[in-house]
Amino acid sequence: MPRRNWAGNVRYAAREFHRPASIDDLRRLVAGSTRLRAVGTGHSFNRLGDTDGDLVSLAGLPPTIDLDRERGQVTVAGALRYGDVARHLHTQGYALANLASLPHISVAGAVATATHGSGQAHGNLATSVAALEIVTADGDLLHVDRDDDTFAGIVVGLGALGVVTRLTLDVVPTYDLRQYVRLDLAPEALDEALGSAYSVSVFTDWRTPRLREVWRKQSTDQPPPEADWLGTTAADEPRHPVLGMPAENCSPQLGVAGPWHERLPHFKLGFTPSSGDELQSEYHVPRASVAGVLAALAEVAHLIAPVLQVCELRTVAADELWLSPNCRRDSLAVHFTWVDDADAVLPVLAEVEERLAPFAPRPHWGKVFVTDPGALAARYPRYADFTVLLTDLDPKGKFRTNLLNHYFPA
Repeated sequence: MPRRNWAGNVRYAAREFHRPASIDDLRRLVAGSTRLRAVGTGHSFNRLGDTDGDLVSLAGLPPTIDLDRERGQVTVAGALRYGDVARHLHTQGYALANLASLPHISVAGAVATATHGSGQAHGNLATSVAALEIVTADGDLLHVDRDDDTFAGIVVGLGALGVVTRLTLDVVPTYDLRQYVRLDLAPEALDEALGSAYSVSVFTDWRTPRLREVWRKQSTDQPPPEADWLGTTAADEPRHPVLGMPAENCSPQLGVAGPWHERLPHFKLGFTPSSGDELQSEYHVPRASVAGVLAALAEVAHLIAPVLQVCELRTVAADELWLSPNCRRDSLAVHFTWVDDADAVLPVLAEVEERLAPFAPRPHWGKVFVTDPGALAARYPRYADFTVLLTDLDPKGKFRTNLLNHYFPA
C-alpha cells in the first residue's frame, strides 16, 4: 500500500498500515484502534484520508460482485475500482448510469466524497447507492438502506462514520455511446453545449476567452453534431485534455461507437489518468449561474492560466444526500487541474474562491480548497444534521482527522 496518495502531494502520517484479509479481521482492527482511517486508491488531494493512527486498506478483502437481476442492483466490495465493476457488469448485460472521468477510483472512496461524472440528468456516483455495509467505531457491522432515516447522511460520509465494506448500486441495461470532440466553443454557447448529449465535458485553459474543447458522449441513436455545431469545428484526431499528454491514454473518440464503460470515462483503465503530476480543486455552483461564473473567473484568468494544466466544466443533477455538493440544487462543476506546486497554486485558489463566493460554491471534499468552515456550513442545508450523526456514530472521534475537525469541530 502506498505511503503517499496517488498524486504524491500527501505523505500519510499513519503509525501503522493494515490490509486485513476478512471482514472479521477488519472488525477486530477497528474495535481495537483509537484512531483509524480507511484508504482506497488514494485519489484525494487533501488530508481527508490521513490519520496519525492506523491506516487500513480493504484491497485484501474478497473482491465480491453480486448481481441481483430481479432488483436491478449489484452489491460490490468497497475496495473494487469502478473500472473493474463496470467490465463485469457489461459482460452480464448491465451498466451503471454514469461514471467518473477516470475508472481507476475505488467505489467506496468515490461514493464517500460524492465524486461524479457529467450529464444534466445524472446525479453524482453516490446517488446510485441503494444500501451499504459499514464497520462502525465499536467494530459492529451496520447495514443501512434507503428506508433508513440516516441513509442520506451516511452515504457521502467522508470516511468519518466508519469503514464502508460493501455497497449496493442501482444498475441499468448496458448501452453504447459515441464520443465526439469539438473545438473552440464561444462562452455564450456553453449552456447549450452542456445540455446537448448524454454526458458533456468542456475543457479550457483560461488563456483565451473561448473554450478549447467540448467532449460529447452521446447515445448511438443521436445524430452526430452538424459540421458547424455551435460555431465549433470537429477534432480530426484523438485528444487528451492536458496538452502534451498522449491521446492513447484516453477513451476512443471520433464518433466510434462503443460500450458505456469505454466512453463515459475520459481515460482508459490500463493507462495513467490525467497528467499524474498535479493538484486538483473543484467547486460546485448552481447550474443556472453558468454565465456569471464564467464572467467572475475571467476576472482572474491572468492568475489562473500560469498555474493551470486544464479546467473542466461539467453538470451534475440535484440530490438529497446531506454532504453532497449537489444537495438540493442542479450544479455546474468547475474543476481545476493545477501544476504540482502548492506554493504557487494556493494564492490563486484563494482568488478563485473569492470570485466564486457570490455563487455559494461547494468544494469537492477530496480536493484542495481553502473555504472558511462557517461559510461552508452555511451552504449545506443538512450540515448540522451530519454533525449530529458524526457524534452519534463516532462519539470518541476514532475516524476523525485534522481536516474533519476543522470543518466539523467536536
